[in-house]
Amino acid sequence: MDITIHTTALPHVDPDASVAFYRDALGFEVRSDVGQGTMRWITVGPVGQPGTSILLAPPAADPGITEAERRTITEMMAKGTYGWILLATPDLDDTFAKVQAGDVEVVQEPTDQPYGVRDCAFRDPAGNLIRIQELRDQG
Repeated sequence: MDITIHTTALPHVDPDASVAFYRDALGFEVRSDVGQGTMRWITVGPVGQPGTSILLAPPAADPGITEAERRTITEMMAKGTYGWILLATPDLDDTFAKVQAGDVEVVQEPTDQPYGVRDCAFRDPAGNLIRIQELRDQG
């Protein structure tokens, strides 16, 4: 099989703050922005990687979600336990310094983990956990 990861979705509560985070703090490009107000679907992705994107979407827009489920999603987002993504970079310290220079919530500074990776973590404006792992040579 020939399968790639094309797009993953993360919720947003403030589309303008989310665009600023992904564009300005992470350096992603905005590929599309449709809708109005808080009901916007925004696609962002790393420059030079047009085949990989993150869709920032309103979390409760699905008409199949019940009010109880909307409340649960809202509560989980407020605690930062609803959405997350793992990114990677060859220079974690430089990336951490650039992201931290923005107005972002740092969850964890660069750390060598006992399971063999070095990573750091931030929260985006919706509370999503953004972990960034350092790429290491496998050779």
